[in-house]
Amino acid sequence: MPVTRRSFMLSGAAALAACGPVANGSQIDAQVRASRDQLYAQYPQFQSLADRSAGVLIIPEIVKGGLIVGAAYGEGALLVGDAVVDYISVAAGSLGFQAGVQTFGQALFFVSPEALAAFRRADGWQLGVDAEATVLEDGVAASVTTNTVNQPIYELVYGQRGLLLGASLEGAKYNRLIR
Repeated sequence: MPVTRRSFMLSGAAALAACGPVANGSQIDAQVRASRDQLYAQYPQFQSLADRSAGVLIIPEIVKGGLIVGAAYGEGALLVGDAVVDYISVAAGSLGFQAGVQTFGQALFFVSPEALAAFRRADGWQLGVDAEATVLEDGVAASVTTNTVNQPIYELVYGQRGLLLGASLEGAKYNRLIR
């Protein structure tokens, strides 16, 4: 079987995932709720965005590491209101200039019901391929208000810890977990 760039990178993400403990549903629930509460305490405007959204995917900790070849993996939950409706994993692989390890959280706000439905219908979903998202970062999050939010999906990366030169989540794939 030939090795493609995609299979090589995804195998790296799978290897990174295998290094960490597998969380059960109640552990993921607790981590997601704690991360969400911390996010809304730091940036209260995202609570009002969540209230307007059809659903919010919160992945409290994504671990990304690499030295030329990189991989990232995290697990979280899709919330509709306050109810967990799905457990989701994200895996990514990358190739290029990068060195180090970093952890961070990610929240995807599905503002429109159509965007949420497309995400839930997909058998594996990819930002930039299956849907475009407006990217928000810790530094610019303070300027976001409910009046400036008018796109169907918003992505927020928050709580970065560690050092990774060349960090991004390009090519990340989201899949439903069975827990």
